Amino acid sequence: MSSFNHLGRLVSGLSLVAKEIAKRSKALETGDFETLIASTAKKVVVSATDLSGLTKGKVREFSPPRLNGSVAYFNNSPDLVAEPTPAESQLRNESSASDGVVTPSVSVQGKVLEEDRITKEEIGDLDRDNEGNAGAGGVAVSSAETVAAATVVKRRKPRERRVPSSPFTRALGFAGLGAGLAWGTVQESAKRLVFGAPSSQDKQSAYSPYFSDKNAERLALALCRMRGAALKLGQMLSIQDESLVPAPILAALDIVRQGADVMPRSQLNQVLDAELGADWSIKLTSFDYEPIAAASIGQVHKATKDGMEVAMKIQYPGVADSIESDIENVKLLLDYTNLIPKGLFLDRAIKVAKVELSRECDYELEATNQKRFRSLLSDAKGFYVPLVVDDLSCKRVLSTEFVSGIPIDKVALLNQETRNYVGRKLLELTLMELFVFRFMQTDPNWSNFLYEESTNTINLIDFGAARDYPKRFVDDYLRMVVACANGERDVVIEMSKRLGFLTGEESEAMLDAHVQAGFVVGLPFSNSGGYDFQSSNITHSVSSLGATMLRHRLTPPPDEVYSLHRKLSGAFLACIKIGAVVPCRELLLEVYKDYQFGEDGENEMLSGSIS
Repeated sequence: MSSFNHLGRLVSGLSLVAKEIAKRSKALETGDFETLIASTAKKVVVSATDLSGLTKGKVREFSPPRLNGSVAYFNNSPDLVAEPTPAESQLRNESSASDGVVTPSVSVQGKVLEEDRITKEEIGDLDRDNEGNAGAGGVAVSSAETVAAATVVKRRKPRERRVPSSPFTRALGFAGLGAGLAWGTVQESAKRLVFGAPSSQDKQSAYSPYFSDKNAERLALALCRMRGAALKLGQMLSIQDESLVPAPILAALDIVRQGADVMPRSQLNQVLDAELGADWSIKLTSFDYEPIAAASIGQVHKATKDGMEVAMKIQYPGVADSIESDIENVKLLLDYTNLIPKGLFLDRAIKVAKVELSRECDYELEATNQKRFRSLLSDAKGFYVPLVVDDLSCKRVLSTEFVSGIPIDKVALLNQETRNYVGRKLLELTLMELFVFRFMQTDPNWSNFLYEESTNTINLIDFGAARDYPKRFVDDYLRMVVACANGERDVVIEMSKRLGFLTGEESEAMLDAHVQAGFVVGLPFSNSGGYDFQSSNITHSVSSLGATMLRHRLTPPPDEVYSLHRKLSGAFLACIKIGAVVPCRELLLEVYKDYQFGEDGENEMLSGSIS
């Protein structure tokens, strides 16, 4: 019976998505049904069946002609233009025919290969470790990655697909996903009728046929194809604990975190022409058409300009304009699958997500954030923020100095001294951002922090999620952190009320769970000396208390907390991942002793002390 309830819920959700399609279709508004059918019927069938998993569709790995190297060299001086080789002429002719783009003198590294001569090994070489590379600069180039590659993990090969850029095609993608999930639920229900329910420690996936492995994979692949706000939300969910997200969904979302599909060259050129002008290549010496990373909002390409290596982050077309509809469609699917518990206050979380994603899509704002961080950290030892290249940056394209290093999680392969150093620097940066700058980069993606072993420096990239925090909020939050570290229950409750975590009407069970969760998170700061993150059980302890808080919570947390706690949990998880031992209390004390409480700058001591 429960299986049919889940199916009914999905069908209801799918009908609402269909209404969204009707609402956003200009052709339907004007009554021009003939034009609508003629122009979209084929696309509807192919896209819907492809996204639903009913058919595989036709996906090109990379556009022909296939190149041994993907770097285009631009030579814009008339005196230095050389006669093109036959291979270069062929590439230029085919590029002009397919893209409608005329480029200046171009030479291409490597030979043009026939498509049928591409081996599986060559395609496999494209399976880069894209794990969360959402930043505008930096790629892992260390030997540590070679060691990491030996670990067997489930990965997607980067596929080339056009980004659905109109509201109609994006709504269609969600409709296809809904249909695929409904079909998968029917399949899983039939399978369980014949073979019985699977045995699983994960109660949600064992109980509901919706949370099957196949449906989880459908969800992940659809998000990678859609990109934009939908993929961003999936990546946010991927760092959650299994107490909130069922294990099969969590495993599939880990695929999402590795990266999205990539734009075909024709669409990429269209975006560059529209944003930087048709003569954008004049400003470059070379441009690599194969992306370093493909993330939720854009993909990153390496280029050279005036002898400097540059990372160019190029936003997917239509992503900024589709945030509202994408999030609403994701909300429909979440509502009708009961994936998110009521205690998470989904409406408030979605409201905050819309604001954050709108800011992340503004690359001019991100450039300003990056320059500000570069200034703030100019004298900070162990950190480096790359330069912004202004004449190659605009609202949808951000170009910065290219920096190298290994993502923070790969530091786990290095010696203990290095792991301790990196863990300390991460927590030092986090505390400094919140309590000194009151300006924080809130995206905890491990690949936004690239450790360069040769210089013992952490290169910082991707500042789209940076934001300010009000002085009064930071004052009270520091008081609460110290109270959690010192085990002061009354102060924790008082500060929680002032910050908006509690209303004052909560049950005793809720208060106990809330305070205990605070004490668990404050544990690394509770005692002097090094705290061994890997030997701790912080995430499990908080998760066990989370169920109680979800049942008894009366109010959503303050808006500032969504981004702040995402960053703080990311810092803790990174320290756990690399096995760092960090003197956390000493780092907090360094910040606390110089902190000025109050609007007038007058230092106000807490009821408890920290020493």
